[in-house]
Amino acid sequence: MVSVRVESPWSDAAVAMIDALCAELSLRYHRPPSPFLPEEAAGPRTALVVAWQDGSPVGCGALRQIDGDTVEVKRMYVAPGARRRGIARQILGELERLAAGFGYGKIILETGTFQPEAIALYRAAGYLPTSSYGRYVGNPEAHCFTKPLPGDTGRASGR
Repeated sequence: MVSVRVESPWSDAAVAMIDALCAELSLRYHRPPSPFLPEEAAGPRTALVVAWQDGSPVGCGALRQIDGDTVEVKRMYVAPGARRRGIARQILGELERLAAGFGYGKIILETGTFQPEAIALYRAAGYLPTSSYGRYVGNPEAHCFTKPLPGDTGRASGR
């Protein structure tokens, strides 16, 4: 049984998952990823979630506000030993639920050329390719996606 719940971005579990993600991205891209700023997932209309299985953290994902209508998925990760069990879909689903509850109309994200499983996940979840944005403009390794969100469901708190 896997549960996905909002955690402090400074919690031990969140830090462990972000560190594991950064180590993996460093290997795949032969350079460290851009730094994760925990405060970007700690303010109003943002969140960081951790997936738990048998009392251990096995994945994470975060929401970072872009503007009043747009939120960005950041730091999606599932530990290698927990992959191919639908955990990434659960994390993404919870992030989408939270984002809709926060009142966002659109969700965007970026993943890279060397993450084909992430590209496949996002496409399967209904995300469509979009133009590069922000720091990803001009980066040939960046693959940006977008998805409209349903109206505010009222299920998530407006932290």
